[in-house]
Parts: sequence; C-alpha cells; structure tokens
Amino acid sequence: MRTQKKVLSVFSLAMINVIAVDSLRTLPISAKLGLPVVANYLLAAMIFFIPVALVAAELATAYPSTGGIYVWVREAFGRRVAFITIWLQWIYNIVWYPTILAFIAATFAYLFAPELSNNKYYLLGTITLLFWVFTWLNCLGMRVSSIVSVIGALIGTILPMVGIIALGFFWLHQGRPVQINLHSNWLPDFSSFGNLSLFSAVLFSLIGIEMSATHAEDVKNPQRDYPRALLYSTMIIFFTLVFGALAIVIVVPMDKLSLVSGLIEAYSTFFNTYNMPWMTSVTIWCIIIGALSGVSAWIIGPAKGLLISAQDHCIPKVFAKVNRHGVPVNILLAQGGIFTALSSIYIFIDSINAAYLMLSVLSAQMALMVYIFMFSAAIKLRYSRPNQPGTYKIPGGKIGLWLTAGTGLICCLATIAIGFIPPSQIYIENIGFFYTFIVIGLIIFLVIPWLIAKKHHRD
Repeated sequence: MRTQKKVLSVFSLAMINVIAVDSLRTLPISAKLGLPVVANYLLAAMIFFIPVALVAAELATAYPSTGGIYVWVREAFGRRVAFITIWLQWIYNIVWYPTILAFIAATFAYLFAPELSNNKYYLLGTITLLFWVFTWLNCLGMRVSSIVSVIGALIGTILPMVGIIALGFFWLHQGRPVQINLHSNWLPDFSSFGNLSLFSAVLFSLIGIEMSATHAEDVKNPQRDYPRALLYSTMIIFFTLVFGALAIVIVVPMDKLSLVSGLIEAYSTFFNTYNMPWMTSVTIWCIIIGALSGVSAWIIGPAKGLLISAQDHCIPKVFAKVNRHGVPVNILLAQGGIFTALSSIYIFIDSINAAYLMLSVLSAQMALMVYIFMFSAAIKLRYSRPNQPGTYKIPGGKIGLWLTAGTGLICCLATIAIGFIPPSQIYIENIGFFYTFIVIGLIIFLVIPWLIAKKHHRD
C-alpha cells in the first residue's frame, strides 16, 4: 500500500497553529487586564494552551478519521456523550458569532460613522445581515482554496497585529505619553474575584489549536517536529496577543476602552498622531477581510461536525439532510435561528460592553466543557486502547499524560467556576441578569442535547 506523503514542515504547521488561534477580537478584552496581561497569558499557556495542543496531537494521529473531537469522545465514551461534546462545540461557536460579527460591524463603522460602533441597533442589524449572507453563501457550496485562506488570514490577522505592536514600540521609543502607569504591578492580582474572572477571557482567546492538530500525521517526523512547531507557534501567539493588548492600553484610557471598538480606537490614535489618518481605513479593510473569511469558514466547520453525529443517528434524521453541494442546510438554518435570538441581547442590554461580555463568557464556559470531554477521552483511551497506532504520543508515558491532561482538566473546571463572577473592570448594571443569562443559557444548551439524542447499544 502506498503511504501518504508527509508534506508539512515545522514552519507550515507552526503557521497553521498561529492562524487557528490568533484573533484581533480578543485584544480589547485582554487589554482590560492592563500590565498583568503578560503574566495571565504565561499562566494560561502553561496550564491550558500547551496541554490542549499535546493531547489533541496524540488523539488526532491515533484517530485520524473525519470528525475530530466527536470521534475521539465516541471511541472513549460512546455516541451519546460524543454527541453532547460536538453539540457544545457547535453551540459555543453560535454564541461566539455575535461577538466576532459585532467586532466586524464596529470596525466597519469607523470607515463612515465611528459613533455607530456604540449603536446597538446598528450592531444588531449589521451582524444579523452578515451572518445570514454568509450562511446563504455556504449553502451554495462555496469553496476557497487553502492558499487564499492562508493569505487572507495573514493579511487580516497577522499583519494588523504586527502593525499595532510596531506602533506601540515606536510610541514608547519616542517617549510619548501613555495612558497606563508602566511602573505599576505586572503580576496578576488574584486577590479580587473580579480581576480573576477575566482569566477565562484569556483562556478563551487561546482555544482552537486542536483544529490544527489533525495535521500532525502529515508532518515528516511528528515526535520531533510537532513539539518544535508547537514551541514556535506558542511564542508567536503569545507575543502577538500580549503585546497587541499592551499597545492598546498605552494609548486608550482604561475607563474608556470599548470591548467592541477598542482596537480601532487605538489604531486611530496612532495614525492620527503620526498624520496618517488614511492608514486607519487601510487597516480597517484588512481586518474586515480577515475576519469575514474566518467567519465564513467557521459557519460551515462546526455544522459539518454536527452533521456527522446526525449521520450517526444521534439526532433526528431531518438534520442529516444535505443539498446537492453536500451542505447540511437544515443545521445551518437552525444555527441561524439560534444566532438571531442570541444577538437580540444587544437590544435588551443597555451596555454594549456588558452584552459583549455576557456572550463571550457563555461561549467560553461551553468551550471549556468541550475540552473537559477531550482531556477525559485522552486518559480513558490510553488505558482502554493502549496499543492504538499513532504517530505522536505525549512524552512520559501514562505519568506524562496524567500531568498534561490532568492539568488541563483542573484548569478548565476552575475557570468555569471563575467565569460566573463578573469582572470588576467592566461595568454591569444588572448583575442579576448577568447570572441569570449565563446559568439559564448553560442549562438550556446542556439539556437540549440530552433530550434529543438517542441512546445506542454498544457496538
């Protein structure tokens, strides 16, 4: 039998990791931490980001079938638990869509009417229109080559990130006034639950590297090259996210920092100061192109994961229907309905920052639950199928696995608990509604899959 050619270099895999994780949207909310953002990201990388990458690499190479995390959990715990997992992955992305689209809408507003970035009716109308347009395009079976996707991500994500970091360093080099005391404490202040709660936002900004782990089997020497690619990509992701957030806080006052438009406000300040206001428009277009290409890909990605569970007869047959392009149209329609309902929070909450935060927290909580299933599946499969062939295994045998997956499990559980505490840096007028929204949201999105999933006999 002809073996598949190993085509990915260390650089290629590192860039896939970077593109999968790096996001401009997370910079303003991370910037709310101030100087301690550096220590927060270091801690998050050690106890969450690296364990996720290592566990995903082992599972992806041992179980390379299409379906990813659904297949991993199914092999460990059966179809019912696997369906709960893929449902959570699908639904947390739906909850995430209003935040990324609000970021795009606020960014676009700066091209013609910056004041609209804080207008909730403009945000709701724009994000709803964008989502349904891209849902329709995905129903047509729209295909974009991998080369175009990578170039779009580089132009829309890496370039703007490197740009704002360079502007920040140049600003400091010139000795210009900064909006934060650079001699204040750089260590995380966990004495306050309000400060601790933003840590969940930091973790959420690091999710997604398990998507790229499916490529580990295409690396020439996975045992040697995958850890190297992980090291390089971790350094790049850490540098861009941390220094991108710091570049924002040196020019935007903390009390005026918007979670939706803070990035563009920082760019505008930089370019206006250097008499280059036209560069703000150029940067905005780069960000919009990159963000929209990402949204288009993510709209169909998780839906196809849920389609596999529908074909596995875990949910009603109607959701297994695909059109002539192979697109699960009924899942996309259901996805659009849930998205539209969730987006209405921008109308019912007076503060756009508060609405943005609540959606981010709910999405992060469900994402962390997905990782709990993934870490648990890795431990279970190492014992139940110790001889499963694979091209990569976490170093250290079972002890190494327990240290890696156990650290990730504890981190996820602790962060879920912390996520119920509103951050002190963001004003929330109605704390009761914050708790109600998060708790009811979690209950609904956990109960629904248990009610619709069908029990299966063991194979």
